[in-house]
Amino acid sequence: MPPIPHGHTRNWDNFDPARHSFAWDEDEDARLRSLVRAWVPPVLSGMAGRWAGERWCERQVDAIIRERYGTWAWGWSWCYRYGGPIGSWVSGPDSVTTPDETAERVVSALLEWREWLERTALRFAELAPPPDASPEDRSWHLERACVRLVTHTLDSGAEGGWYGQASIVLGWFLISTGMDRAEAARAVESAIGGRFESWVTPERTLIESVGEDLAVGLTGHAPYRDHRESAALEDLHDRC
Repeated sequence: MPPIPHGHTRNWDNFDPARHSFAWDEDEDARLRSLVRAWVPPVLSGMAGRWAGERWCERQVDAIIRERYGTWAWGWSWCYRYGGPIGSWVSGPDSVTTPDETAERVVSALLEWREWLERTALRFAELAPPPDASPEDRSWHLERACVRLVTHTLDSGAEGGWYGQASIVLGWFLISTGMDRAEAARAVESAIGGRFESWVTPERTLIESVGEDLAVGLTGHAPYRDHRESAALEDLHDRC
């Protein structure tokens, strides 16, 4: 299958679980495992062969998953080492072993990705500004959402290039609130702008500064709100 265009990964509509059904049961589990096992080479290439067989197997499995479930499943192999949320799969050289072990890892990674998407969608719903929010209130909600979604990314275990996941998630969130994709991308890039680093957990003050810049850039208003009036909502968001 052809590669997925870069713009595809920035569009929440392509990943929103509400738009893409996913039926999973014992029969589907068994079927996917069978399909994966069929593509595992009987003899692995290993380091001497530059892992050519393992990489080839990963490409075939990726094509199977995309064809069977749709392009929402793109991130099934997006490992935490490379900025993604997936721990069940690393790469072809690391994860392709025996047919049964490889199939187990693929199934676990696909389900892990779907669960992460569903959890992310719930966070978007919880953090979205009310439709009738004033510019000042909208700014507050956007700042708080940004802070919590950056933390959501860090909590996924992402390491190298984790800020790429943060950028994608923030863009998805803004699109989920009705914003144009191009506008969302510009807003996120303007707010983050190289301020995060790989393998480095940012200070809370930096995350909050990015959140404030995002909110002000989109609303023209500082995200001030009386803490006593918003304490209950703050607590709710922190518990979710």
